[in-house]
Amino acid sequence: MGTGQKRNTAVVPQARAALDAFRNEVANELNINPPAGYWGDIPSRTCGAVGGHMVRRMIEIAEQSLSGSGFPAAGRSQ
Repeated sequence: MGTGQKRNTAVVPQARAALDAFRNEVANELNINPPAGYWGDIPSRTCGAVGGHMVRRMIEIAEQSLSGSGFPAAGRSQ
């Protein structure tokens, strides 16, 4: 692995707290309660489920925001 390539950084650093809150919200919906916010003892399959649900919800939010914005739909030409 190359040095100096840290990919696990937020595009907007101020969003870190919001993403953490969102992660906890999704985890609570899935009845996953990490002790004191520590995810080290949670199996990777469970963490993947939380991440997958987060992505689905973020895509849903993005689609809703784009649906009324006037952007042309993908694959259509005007």
